[in-house]
Amino acid sequence: MTERLVPGPGRDEALAPLLANGWQLAADRDAIRKTFTFGNFVDAFGWMAKVALWAEKWNHHPEWTNVYRTVEVTLTTHDAGGLTALDVRLAAKMDALH
Repeated sequence: MTERLVPGPGRDEALAPLLANGWQLAADRDAIRKTFTFGNFVDAFGWMAKVALWAEKWNHHPEWTNVYRTVEVTLTTHDAGGLTALDVRLAAKMDALH
């Protein structure tokens, strides 16, 4: 199991680039969220397919919804009960693929 990121300088440092790039801390639980917007449904779905390959490879799957050209993403590691390095890694990959 992956270790949960405990509050402190290490966690702040890991999350800083993501927060600067539009990710937000969830108010209701230990998670991060972001809305991705695309030109159309095909672009949104294509991006989701690319992310899905990485998520499967890393065995870390997002909570997400897709409505037309918008994808809402929440990342947390259920087994750890909150944010872990896996969430940081997948969030960075999502940003890179966008």
